[in-house]
Formats: sequence, C-alpha cells, structure tokens
Amino acid sequence: MWGGAELCSGAEDSEAILAVQAQGEANRCWTVIWSGFGPGQSFWLSWRKALVFPGIALPRRSGFTAGCIMKTQYPRYGWLMGLMLGGMFLFGIVGGRSADPAGVPRVVDPGPPPSDAIVLFDGRNLDAWESEQGGPARWRIEDGAMVINGTGNIRTRRAFGDCQLHIEWATPEKVEGEGQGRGNSGVFLMARYEVQILDSWRNPTYVTGQAGAIYGQAAPLVNASRPPGQWQTYDIIFRAPRRDGSGKVVRPATITVLHNGVVVQDHFEIQGSTYLERPQYESHPDKLPLVLQDHGNPVRFRNIWIREL
Repeated sequence: MWGGAELCSGAEDSEAILAVQAQGEANRCWTVIWSGFGPGQSFWLSWRKALVFPGIALPRRSGFTAGCIMKTQYPRYGWLMGLMLGGMFLFGIVGGRSADPAGVPRVVDPGPPPSDAIVLFDGRNLDAWESEQGGPARWRIEDGAMVINGTGNIRTRRAFGDCQLHIEWATPEKVEGEGQGRGNSGVFLMARYEVQILDSWRNPTYVTGQAGAIYGQAAPLVNASRPPGQWQTYDIIFRAPRRDGSGKVVRPATITVLHNGVVVQDHFEIQGSTYLERPQYESHPDKLPLVLQDHGNPVRFRNIWIREL
C-alpha cells in the first residue's frame, strides 16, 4: 500500500525533493523520489524525474513502524528514512546534500597555488611553522626560500590528514659528502610517514633512502632527480590510515608522489611509521602537523602549499 508523501526542501537554493513510500511484502519497501520542482508545484507532472530506491522496512517500535531506511545511490540524497505514526507516513532526508546539481564539481582556480590551497610558505615568513620542540621556527629565509640551518626540525602549526601537498626543494649546489650525508632532509606526513629528500644525482645509496623513497619501505619507481642546486618538486597525494572503533587499522595510509612531474610512488600502502626499524602503525590523532627534517644539510624550500582532501 502507498504510505503517503511529503515535500522536503533544504537551503533556499536547493532542489525540492518529494518522497513517496510504499510498504511491500515481508521486510522490503520502496521509496520513489522526484526532484527539480519548487514548493506548491504538482508532483503529478514530474513522473519522468522519478528515482526508485529499495530499502529495508524496520520493525514496529512503541506504536509506530519505521517504514523504510536506505542509502541512495546519489550522494546528494544521502540517507532516506520514512516513519509511519498513527496511520500517517512522515518523511525525512538524513545526511542529504543540497545546492549544487548532482555531479557538478565546485569551481577551483588552479593558480598556482589553487584557490582552495592553504599556503604554508610563500617566501616571506615562517608564520605557518614552529619548532618541533615548541617555539618559533628558526630556519633562515634567504632569497625567498627557507634554509635549514641546524636549529632542528620544523612543523606546521596546523594539523592535516588526507591532503594534496606541493613542495619545492633544492640540495646545496656545492657537493659535500656522499650517500645519506649529501643534501639529506625529509617531508613527514602526519609527523611520521617520510618522503625522503636527498641529492640523488649520481649519488649511490640504499634504494629506500634515495630521493622519492618512502623511507625504509619503498624505493622510487625511477630516479627523477635533477643536479645539485637546481629546484625540484614533490607533488604528493596522501590518505591517512583508517581505524575501527577499537583503534585497529582497517585501511593503511596510501601515498602517491610525483618527483619533478614523474610518478615515483603509485598509491603505495605505507606499512607504518617510517622512523621505526620494523614499521608498524602507532596510535595517533586523525590529523597531525607536517614536519620538515633538519638532517644537518642546508637544503632549501620554497612554494609550499597544501589542500585538504
């Protein structure tokens, strides 16, 4: 039998949605929704816009029956739920989206940096950074770049989880040392998952320690390094680990890295904190600062921005 209908609307610029529910046999039910018309308009003229979703009828509770609840296949409709009280169905939309037509992405000016990016360093100051030990960041600024000067790691004042990160860096033009002692630094996502920075131009070292490596875990797919002193770029897509209610990791962190525009990590599943000899996941918040490492070499950084995903 048909249960009833109600016109539901959200913000002023939302499309109105009308939901009609039918209680079927056993524990099945169906909900039909129409969209694209305003309050007061007849839904009988809108059959061509109907979308039908199956759901599960919930058991009787305290004199009313929860007629149906289901997750729609269209993100803007979210969860739909209908309740029957005193022979009358009441409808609501739980967690639905509004405003933009379905499937139309929001507009972002690509820049650079993109209009929705958080600029972490633009060559003028270190306001977005602090010392990892607390207090102001003390790296020096020189010719629009911040330069490692032996005062320790720095971290962002803000915390981040899933993100797109752009960072430009350059190892010293004057070559000193070899292996891990040559132009060494690192970008730590969530303060514990490191993308290695190193002068890897004709500088042999262990493969999980060269530029573009996930330190100690994954060698870069290729060596895309430029000569010492030249500016290089990392573009990083990072997804933080996901945990269940008990804190157990149910989906590992993943990372994609482009080094100078070349893919060197392709959706790699991080095995845990990279500074541990035997990587494992440690308990930590959903968001943590980004850390840049002071490894004792005067590596330079510029044009750092991040987008939260």
